[in-house]
Amino acid sequence: MRAETLPATTRTGTRARVLGIVFILTGVLIAVVFGLGAHAGADSRLGLNPARHETFIVLPDLVLPSADTAYALATVCMFLGGVQLARGFRKRANLVLGIVALIFVFAFLVWAARDRSLSLLGMFQSTLLRSVPITFGALAGVLCERVGVINIAIEGMLLLAAFAAAVSASVVGSLWVGLLVGAVVGGLVAWVLAVLSIRYRIDQIIGGTVINIFALGMTGYLSIQFLQNNAALNDPGRFQNVAIPGLSQLPILGPVLFDQNIFVYLLFAIVAVSYIGLFRTRWGLRVRAVGEHPLAADTVGIRVLFTRYRNVILGGVVAGIGGAYFTLGAVGRFEPGMTAGRGFIGLAAMIFGGWNPVGAFGAALVFGFADSLQVKLNILQVGIPQEFLGMAPYLVTIAIVAGAGRRVRPPAADGKPYIKD
Repeated sequence: MRAETLPATTRTGTRARVLGIVFILTGVLIAVVFGLGAHAGADSRLGLNPARHETFIVLPDLVLPSADTAYALATVCMFLGGVQLARGFRKRANLVLGIVALIFVFAFLVWAARDRSLSLLGMFQSTLLRSVPITFGALAGVLCERVGVINIAIEGMLLLAAFAAAVSASVVGSLWVGLLVGAVVGGLVAWVLAVLSIRYRIDQIIGGTVINIFALGMTGYLSIQFLQNNAALNDPGRFQNVAIPGLSQLPILGPVLFDQNIFVYLLFAIVAVSYIGLFRTRWGLRVRAVGEHPLAADTVGIRVLFTRYRNVILGGVVAGIGGAYFTLGAVGRFEPGMTAGRGFIGLAAMIFGGWNPVGAFGAALVFGFADSLQVKLNILQVGIPQEFLGMAPYLVTIAIVAGAGRRVRPPAADGKPYIKD
């Protein structure tokens, strides 16, 4: 028994030492790059109030000495690293890792805003908005993979739904019709994926890749042939923000959470409903049983194939709403390739979130923050080449998937076709 537990103990001790060294090196990096990189006397101003919004309480801007703040944050990181090396944080190690990551990001923002002003509240708003399509894509992946079907086709679902929503809303003159059509188109594409994966049992990754290629080519062709020559077909407009009385006037949280368009409110509702449904209802228990052990689920009377069809199509509807966001909630028109890999980033958020709707939303916020950060830094002209800033969301995706991929476990039957005897 002792011989069997030794390797796990050794791995745990090695990871603890590595984390401690990472914390210390992070502190050194903050001190050298952000501390020495800010000249003496430089201040950073971080805005906490919206530019065009009234709140009950107007907060003063947060003004910090750039260099001293970096040194203080570096000291905190090195202290946490020393504690980790000395005795470890045990079960709280991941929490401390997240704290160190937040400290690094905050130090970076203070350095970027030296002798300038950066709207911190604006970054929070942008982070949430940029995470919306990623979260819808991640939720679509959760619903599909919880029943054992890998959904690589999220990118194609987003793109086709965005195109259909823009055209239908333009023709009918109703944004609500466009939203409904986008959701239906997402469901139809998911039905195709379900037929290929469940009935014909083709490789699910290949099937999803084919759908993505088809979506990219078809929407690009139709856009060139019809939308560019007829602007009336590509002018749907956008949903306007709906402020919730009272709540929208709260400081910080009000403008971020309670003064948004319908897609953000739908996002909150779908995250809550899907989480409760998956982990607090009989339906969710059956869904998870199909994804973990379909044969056992079949023997107790659960219709495995029907459950898979239903969840894949439901995931497609959610992805369709996310696709409609691009044209009806953000841009106001369709552009070829406008999803820009958000479906694949949604898959990464699903993995990082542990196939959990709430976790996927949290992971999507991380990606949304990286996307928002590169835009803000480009405006501030911090001296980092624009090409490197544009790579930030995708670099974060690669880093998180590489780091989290070995520590999370997908549903046991994920990607495995079920053949009913």
